Amino acid sequence: MLSINEYLKAGETTVSNLVIENYQKIGLTDEEFLFWLQLFRSQAKGDLFPDLAEISQMMGKPIDVIYKLMNQLVSRGFLIIETKQNDQGQMIDTYDLLPIFEKIDLLQQKQTEKQKEVTSEETIKQLYQGFEKEFGRQLSPIELEMIGQWLETDHYQPELIRLALREAVLNQAYSLKYIDRILLAWERKNITTKEQVAEDQKRRKQALIQKEIEQQGDKNEPIPKVTLHNWLNPEDSE
Repeated sequence: MLSINEYLKAGETTVSNLVIENYQKIGLTDEEFLFWLQLFRSQAKGDLFPDLAEISQMMGKPIDVIYKLMNQLVSRGFLIIETKQNDQGQMIDTYDLLPIFEKIDLLQQKQTEKQKEVTSEETIKQLYQGFEKEFGRQLSPIELEMIGQWLETDHYQPELIRLALREAVLNQAYSLKYIDRILLAWERKNITTKEQVAEDQKRRKQALIQKEIEQQGDKNEPIPKVTLHNWLNPEDSE
């Protein structure tokens, strides 16, 4: 029976789940991945250039198969054999295992970009549906083209266009030209986000309230008393 001391003495090899979950997605076969793991295990123990004969025995594969696996990884960019100087100034050979992590990182980036594209397409689809819902009809080809120009030529964010649509609906102006004027006004004010739109609306509301207060103040201002002077009879002057 394996003792706890033997178990601890054998050590452990920790591999990121990203590697385990994605090795096939980046093009590694099960056999290639197992060979790479043997190299990774050896390097984790401090052996930067392990003996392939030992790996052959551990994997139960002929040495020529092991060399074939190594050559496959090198030729496909998953493994780099390089010579570098160690801490004692000696030149030693080593296996660079980083390429597999770089390929996984690139895969993750592509997946993120793809997800963003899917999300963007869905957002744009919902934008067109929002216009049709508010207008109560299908959009005409010219209207579809105009919205497309807002997105592709003017580079307005879908959220900003949706806010302009909302403001137009609140003003009962079901016109893309009206919405275009709103977007142009916001562009001139460098308004590009929902928060900036809300702040602009707040400022305009405060300005209207202030104007109403001033107008109301003008109406309630008492008429100044004008002294009427009787030049013919000064004693009758008020």
